[in-house]
Amino acid sequence: MKAVVWQGIGDIQVKDVPEPKLQEPTDAVVRLTASAICGTDLHFIRGTMSGMVPGTILGHEGVGVVEEAGAEVRNFVPGDRVVIPSTVSCGVCPPCREGNTAQCDNANPNGPEAGTTFYGGPKDGGALNGFQAEKARVLFANSSLVRLPDNVSDDQALLLSDIFPTAYFGADIAGVHPGASVAVFGCGPVGQFVIISARLLGATRIIAIDRLPDRLEKAQQNGAEIINFEKEDPIAVIKRLTDGHGVDCVIDAVGVDAQHAHGGPAKPDAQTLKQDEQTVKEVAPDARPQGGHWVPGDAPTQVLEWAIEAVKKAGQIGIIGVYSPDVNSYPIGKAMNKNLTVRMGNCNHRKYIPRLIDLVAAGVVDPTRVLTKQEGLTDAIAAYEAFDQREPGWLKVELGPAL
Repeated sequence: MKAVVWQGIGDIQVKDVPEPKLQEPTDAVVRLTASAICGTDLHFIRGTMSGMVPGTILGHEGVGVVEEAGAEVRNFVPGDRVVIPSTVSCGVCPPCREGNTAQCDNANPNGPEAGTTFYGGPKDGGALNGFQAEKARVLFANSSLVRLPDNVSDDQALLLSDIFPTAYFGADIAGVHPGASVAVFGCGPVGQFVIISARLLGATRIIAIDRLPDRLEKAQQNGAEIINFEKEDPIAVIKRLTDGHGVDCVIDAVGVDAQHAHGGPAKPDAQTLKQDEQTVKEVAPDARPQGGHWVPGDAPTQVLEWAIEAVKKAGQIGIIGVYSPDVNSYPIGKAMNKNLTVRMGNCNHRKYIPRLIDLVAAGVVDPTRVLTKQEGLTDAIAAYEAFDQREPGWLKVELGPAL
């Protein structure tokens, strides 16, 4: 079968690989009808998140049809349409039963203390083959798969695999409530769904911050007031719009993208590295070379600083932007002195997906409003390049079956 395979930093290929097989009685094999490219995949390609194992199939967003089910998968049969949560959960351990399904004790082969297990990621996350392929092996399928109703399309369901539930999780942990004012830093795919989620949770004022005109325009279409931080000081504008108080809730939907320079899927040359070094050191004087690019050391990111300044006293911050474990600094003093509540983490996908499916099935929201490009699996490399360069119109990319 065809799959997008991580070979090394700056090196991904569409290759022929063996089809997955059942390995445990709780496994299922799903024939994928759609997958997607995520910003997290770019971190692995750039080397800003380390630990990838050569030969790993990328992708953690998928929808498809069950082709085989193990003997202990008692709730699915071949032919069932399903969405696959990005993170793996067994459904029986204490964290899973508490709804903290991203912290499953049994999913990670590195042990219960290893944390979140997800598809298409590094060794620390289980090094499981992902969904940018024709078929995938799904672990703990009885818990980790979610059946789709007939009136939810594959395109809609694909966005329920990761980015919509992640955004809803972010709005939830940031304490968004009816009447709340909310600032969303980052208007990429997840940021767009944060805006949508904040509206679903009753926010009456949403302010979105980014620098790319097409993303800001999309945020405006989704109901947000917009700030281009390259043209205005976002904190000054937020304070002015809130009569000096700040917003009730802030969601960081940017993560490490706020603190590293962007390379592309191609291996960077010496000139690119020099530009990376200069750009990153402007915001992080202790930047160091890593994986072919310059990344910051312990300096806090700009977005984390802005989040603390933008929120009101005793307000709440939700951090869902991806940060590498190497980032070990946070402006804790400023947060403490404002009595802030700060929550963060990987989305508990299995907890949120069913309720979002119901909202889509009822016609309350159509997640495909964020989907902007659809490409075949065999065209994945070119799609990655366009997505990485943030070309206009490349907000969220779906990969269909190999042609």
